[in-house]
Amino acid sequence: MAKTCTLKVSSDSRKTVDSFREALFKEADEFISFFVPLKLNQLNALLKDGALNVTDLTSIHAELDIPIPDPPPKDDEESSKMETDKEEKKEAPKCGYLKGNEKILRLLNQVKPEVRLLKEKCILVITWIQYLIPKIEDGNDFGVAIQEKVLERVTAVKTKVETFQTNIAKYFSERGDAVAKASKETYVMDYRTLVHEKDEAVYAEMRSILLDVFGFYVELYDIITKNMEKITNPKGEDKPPMY
Repeated sequence: MAKTCTLKVSSDSRKTVDSFREALFKEADEFISFFVPLKLNQLNALLKDGALNVTDLTSIHAELDIPIPDPPPKDDEESSKMETDKEEKKEAPKCGYLKGNEKILRLLNQVKPEVRLLKEKCILVITWIQYLIPKIEDGNDFGVAIQEKVLERVTAVKTKVETFQTNIAKYFSERGDAVAKASKETYVMDYRTLVHEKDEAVYAEMRSILLDVFGFYVELYDIITKNMEKITNPKGEDKPPMY
């Protein structure tokens, strides 16, 4: 006869886990009851702010302190000076310190904390539901299936939020490349235009991100409140689930 494996847990360890679980459940309850409604009001006010409702995107352009070189000589002048300029190559004028777009940076400083906070709240909900999943046993698993579906959706939201963070980081990389090219190839005006295009694109992206963040909070609130009974008591038992 096989021996039953018994896991020995010290009383101090059990108290630590119980304390964490109690704090987690309290935070999850406050998230649904108070945090989400308040956050929706804050995001709604932010989306109505004039800084995020600019229609003339040229107004968000940052001045590029990159000298524009003199135009090249005409063909006839170039032929006459070919001998004298044969061994001389005119260097492009050098530019100094190039700042980022301060208008975009100010908006990013508002958007990035909202993205980070939503990701943290997704982790909170995922951990909370995982704690509520009962031990594996035969029968009456419909509630557990609902828990798993909610977990699947919250995880998908978290993954989407992580792409927001990646796209924000990519903006600095791509804009930096464009600025570097514009400062090196000073006679190519398209590189200057590319810098402005990057700013306009990320401006539109920031508003879209906030709209998505708003929508994700609504979705989390909706899916949790509609399935709260099955999430918190998947077996429909009178006693609290075992962890």
